[in-house]
Amino acid sequence: LTMRDALYAAGRPIVFSNCEWGRPDPWEWAGEMGHLWRTTGDIIDCFDCETGHGSWSSTGIMPILDLQDGLREYAGPGHWNDPDMMEVGNRMSVNQDRAHFSMWAMLAAPLIAGNDLRSMTPETVEILTNRDVIAINQDPLGIQAMKYLDYGDLEIWFKPLQGGDWAMTILNRSRLDETVVFDWATEHMNDDQTGHRAHFDSIRYEIRDLWSGEDLGTTEMPQTFAVPGQDVRVLRLTKLGATTGS
Repeated sequence: LTMRDALYAAGRPIVFSNCEWGRPDPWEWAGEMGHLWRTTGDIIDCFDCETGHGSWSSTGIMPILDLQDGLREYAGPGHWNDPDMMEVGNRMSVNQDRAHFSMWAMLAAPLIAGNDLRSMTPETVEILTNRDVIAINQDPLGIQAMKYLDYGDLEIWFKPLQGGDWAMTILNRSRLDETVVFDWATEHMNDDQTGHRAHFDSIRYEIRDLWSGEDLGTTEMPQTFAVPGQDVRVLRLTKLGATTGS
């Protein structure tokens, strides 16, 4: 509280980040202190690993993602879960970097670049500057995404957006390419925590792939999505109106 009060007294907008490495449960109390709090130990630039350092360890992207389970209720405008700065551009593959950036955007996590900005590849620049994916992260509702379906190596996440839109991400944790068939009319996307409902059976949404920039039609018909190994498909679902059958 002493540091918080001193920053307020400075009279300038300052972001105050708390780091307890997720100990002891800062999401339950740190909102009174600052704007964001670390939810885990330190991140490392690998997709799915943990590296020991004696009395502590650093953690890869997928294990850190798993550690966010149960924390979405604590996130919102002005108070954010922080799964640590990003490792995009640090030794991982382009697919892995794209998945990493996408999931941090879905989590409404702070997008803090942890790479050397002076030596970025064009692929790294493209990932870190994707305005459409950044817009998912910066959506005014500030709602952290929820995991809707979990098939083991394949996960489907949804994030409510302002104006009735949704972000949907299909995450492929496997090294192998995978395919998902999604029948919108039979899926009931209900976010009980926030009260948001997608109503795919009665409301049409326009589908746009935010990494390829392609328009993929609407949610009136089932669709098949190919997802490369250790990569994602990130879709923005824009609300259009009632389905023709309703």
